[in-house]
Amino acid sequence: MMTAQKTYSGGCQCGAVRFRAAELGGASICHCRMCQKAFGGFFGPLVSAGKLEWTRGTPDYFTSSNFVKRGFCKNCGTPLTFEPEGGVELAIGAFDDPAQIAPTSQLAHDSAMPYFDKLHELRRRDITDGAANKGTGKELVSYQHPDHDTQSWPLPGSKESS
Repeated sequence: MMTAQKTYSGGCQCGAVRFRAAELGGASICHCRMCQKAFGGFFGPLVSAGKLEWTRGTPDYFTSSNFVKRGFCKNCGTPLTFEPEGGVELAIGAFDDPAQIAPTSQLAHDSAMPYFDKLHELRRRDITDGAANKGTGKELVSYQHPDHDTQSWPLPGSKESS
């Protein structure tokens, strides 16, 4: 009896670029300044990927150094890849189920924001408390692509198809 091979899918926020990887390697977060800027955050969460295929669209690229190019969606700006010569790493947050990809190391910790190690002490609020739309009088409506493959894009009824 053959067992189905696990695949990992994901894509950008708007759905114009989708991928599937059959193999994942080491996952890490990188605190270097280039990753901070590329992700617009405190660090870049990445996982090495093998047997990668682009199932809808392809990323555009920015060459961020003489060693690396970074892939992103030209429509919505979602960071997708970190590509040194001979390899590719995917942004963990771009996966449909990023919770299954736990980082096992931190890189360039000497460049980490000085408050990074204290983030766990901050007050916590769930998205269900309405913080994102508090005071607007509106209910939040997401135009983000769902966390699964779709037959077509954009989805009927989404802002992009209007």
